[in-house]
Amino acid sequence: MKRISIVLMISFLVLGCGSKRKIVTKKKGSGQKTEQVSKKTESEKTSTPETPSKPKSFANATEAYIANFSEIAKEEMRMYKIPASITLAQGILESGSGKGRLAVKANNHFGIKCHGWTGQKIYHDDDASQECFRKYKHAKSSFEDHSTFLTTRGRYSKLFQLREDDYKGWAKGLRSAGYATDRKYPEKLISLIERYQLDQYDDEVLGRKKVTQKNKKNNQINHVVIKGDTLYSLSKAYDTTVDELKLLNNLTDNELSIGQVLIIK
Repeated sequence: MKRISIVLMISFLVLGCGSKRKIVTKKKGSGQKTEQVSKKTESEKTSTPETPSKPKSFANATEAYIANFSEIAKEEMRMYKIPASITLAQGILESGSGKGRLAVKANNHFGIKCHGWTGQKIYHDDDASQECFRKYKHAKSSFEDHSTFLTTRGRYSKLFQLREDDYKGWAKGLRSAGYATDRKYPEKLISLIERYQLDQYDDEVLGRKKVTQKNKKNNQINHVVIKGDTLYSLSKAYDTTVDELKLLNNLTDNELSIGQVLIIK
């Protein structure tokens, strides 16, 4: 019986302790014992998984395309002096914002055909059935090839005499040099550049940033002059004339000073 009683007492003690650890201490100057329940250690706590960050969303495929390839376009501008705005606009137009078959299947964002190409190829209906186009392992190679294509063909040489931020001149010059047969090709490029403000990437490469102010009361647009601005460059950027700018701002000469606020329209 004694043996059974001892076993039962041990069982009750084990069940009463549960999973908690106990520390028994003895108060000084007393024969009483106090019992403290220790807290769980960090390793014993249930870890709460971190909430994964949501992927950035874009309003449309074109905005996503710009976010993905603007840095590459700026890099190409630094190396080859081709406006980043033009490169991006051409890529958007030629590849359908990266959704076209050539872009998806061949990483070819500019519709460059084989013409002596020794790399991989893809065949695609264009001006004629099943024409030969270049196929790249990476989209970046397509951008590099686009720059090489423009810089090594004499018919595009006049484009490099234009200012690097003259996207309108480049758009029209590409059509004149035979890059595209579409009569509205320049207008399409310019529309994309202005709609998505792609010329901001040209300014970033050139180390300047346009600062414009809009007066809501009368829809007046002002421009804060920065280093490198001239009346001529501003007239091109805002599609106006030097004489109009001088008239609006009561200017008697072409001198500008950094920080000067000009009325654009």
